[in-house]
Amino acid sequence: MPVLPVLYQDEHLVAVHKPAGLLVHRSLIDKYETRFAMQAVRDQLGQQVFTVHRLDKPTSGVLLFALSQDVARSLTEQFTLGQVTKTYRAIVRGFTPDEGLIDYPLKEKLDKIADKKARSDKPAQSAITAYKTLAKFELPYPVRPYQTARYSILELYPKTGRKHQIRRHMAHIRHPIIGDVNHGDGKHNALMRDQFNFKGLGLCATQINLTHPVTGKPLSIGVETEPRFDALLAQWQSYQAEAQ
Repeated sequence: MPVLPVLYQDEHLVAVHKPAGLLVHRSLIDKYETRFAMQAVRDQLGQQVFTVHRLDKPTSGVLLFALSQDVARSLTEQFTLGQVTKTYRAIVRGFTPDEGLIDYPLKEKLDKIADKKARSDKPAQSAITAYKTLAKFELPYPVRPYQTARYSILELYPKTGRKHQIRRHMAHIRHPIIGDVNHGDGKHNALMRDQFNFKGLGLCATQINLTHPVTGKPLSIGVETEPRFDALLAQWQSYQAEAQ
């Protein structure tokens, strides 16, 4: 079981940096998986932990756990009421505008196994994601029908919490996240794997802001770095330096 870096811990809650490829807890979607973030944190702390939100298996970043049922209830209520704000970083295909707001309702995506009892006739739900472009890169690799490959680094601020919202929203505006096998671009995903050894999804939850459930004080927890992103961007920056 992996040892997860602890980003914040007190007697009421703990936040860790979940790596890409690790499930938060057991799921029918991946019933053969044997490693889970919840179990890893429980073993590290030597005590029971309680989930209050989740990150998709391929998404890395800040993951929060409560250390008691009362705190779990309080945190869950904050998430439900939209009082918790989250920031993500993503690597996407193409050059994006300097900033934007994606207001595009999403129909709930149901899993055939985990959601087999859920209603399939629900209307699309409001879904809003704001973003800011942090950097743009053009690489000397042809990806049909273009002679070069263009990418943007985004900071994203989801205003709602729909399933796979960021991935689906970026695909909707034709700037899919690199490494997204369901909503992305297979040619660019292959380029990232073959030329840069970048595997997995280019999406990381970098910060979470909430009210501490016991003290009532504002609490901001973030990751300073994402090793997979850092290694990739270092290679891209060397290309840009050589081109200047």
